[in-house]
Amino acid sequence: MNADAAAAATARAGALRAPSVPTDLLVYAALVFLTWGAWQITRQGWFEPGDDMGYWIGVVGASFMVLLFSYPLRKRFRFAQNWGKAKWWFIAHMMLGVGGPVLILIHSTFQVRSLNAAAALYSMLVVALSGVVGRFIYSRVNRGLHGEQSEFRALQERAGLDQSQAHSSLRFAPAVEQRLVAFSRAEVGVRPGLGASFRRVLWLPVKQWLTYRACLVDLQPALDELARQGQWDAAVLAKRQRLARKLVKRYLHAAVRVAQFGAYERLFSLWHVAHLPFVYLLIITAIAHVVAVHAY
Repeated sequence: MNADAAAAATARAGALRAPSVPTDLLVYAALVFLTWGAWQITRQGWFEPGDDMGYWIGVVGASFMVLLFSYPLRKRFRFAQNWGKAKWWFIAHMMLGVGGPVLILIHSTFQVRSLNAAAALYSMLVVALSGVVGRFIYSRVNRGLHGEQSEFRALQERAGLDQSQAHSSLRFAPAVEQRLVAFSRAEVGVRPGLGASFRRVLWLPVKQWLTYRACLVDLQPALDELARQGQWDAAVLAKRQRLARKLVKRYLHAAVRVAQFGAYERLFSLWHVAHLPFVYLLIITAIAHVVAVHAY
């Protein structure tokens, strides 16, 4: 393969869109910020849980928690399924699921003064954390396996690593090509069991990073040889390195997304089973807390 062909191949790789920064980090950062803000508000001494202001903050927070049930009820009752797009109901569900617990934390001033209050508060926190986990898994299942596979196949074609193509954009580095093909064959296409699901979620990103680092080691001498043949200067070599690395990173990222879909799908079904008892526990403890507050 001559230097001009290698340049064209890496240029095509550069046309691939880099993976977007996951919004999960922004969501979790916002949750941390809101919790910190709630803590700061309670440190000002403006109210106590039992006075009028603290009481009504608790009422509003509890109302938000009750309204959370409008989303699952909308899905279950046929007459309500045409009441707007499910997407907006889900967004409202998430906003209520954040706003309600934050207001309850402010209402409690991050303290528990009775057994029923402690049970209600901790039950709410468990449900809220379970909801965060559910949102994390849901965001990885919602796109659907077809979309993930389509993206991976498109990347294989553009990288030249699918079996239907005779040539590869990375054929100047056969060791890299072999690593990528071996990675996808080992991880894509087999529906995992429960243990394999956790392995794919927890270990596969580590394996992806290790494979990527190994590919970088194999890329360097191949690119150095092309630079010598094509008499590239340092700037051209650096550009070719960036484009080749981007192609490898995109390929591994797509392969992991496809491989993890089945794992997240299985974990999401298990999450549904585990989440429901927590919700029932929250309802019981919240009712007990409200009754105790008004009775005594």
